[in-house]
Amino acid sequence: MTNTISYEKVLNNFKNLLKSNNLKYTKQRELILKIIYENDGHFTPEDIYNLIKAYYPEVKLGIATVYRTLTLLEDAHIVSSISFGTQGKKYEFGLTEHHDHLVCLKCGNIAEFFDEIIEKQQEEIARKFNFKMTNHIMKITGICQACQAKKDA
Repeated sequence: MTNTISYEKVLNNFKNLLKSNNLKYTKQRELILKIIYENDGHFTPEDIYNLIKAYYPEVKLGIATVYRTLTLLEDAHIVSSISFGTQGKKYEFGLTEHHDHLVCLKCGNIAEFFDEIIEKQQEEIARKFNFKMTNHIMKITGICQACQAKKDA
């Protein structure tokens, strides 16, 4: 899905977030944000760590910094995550157009989708129960077409 906000604005918001939490702005923290913003997809903390090490080998970075920064970004709704239970989380930039996910339980592939009928149905259900919906996350799990084909082969 496409980003709905410029990187400069995201970075400025991030710097303000760090300041309000009495945390220092560092190049490492910015690179974590930049990797997620500039790369479509869903990333484990280890994926993000490895991408930074590959693109910026001169930058000293610990995996704990990645985890702490992701927690901060998620709490601020700058990134969102999909939980894989004991396998951990995958993160994506959270300020994109709303979408839902299909997650393959075999290969871990994540497909994004948007369906207007589902969106309207959720709003209707919230109204029916006099519930003020502020957000929702839909994750449909199953087996993707490629993994189904492997089983049949």
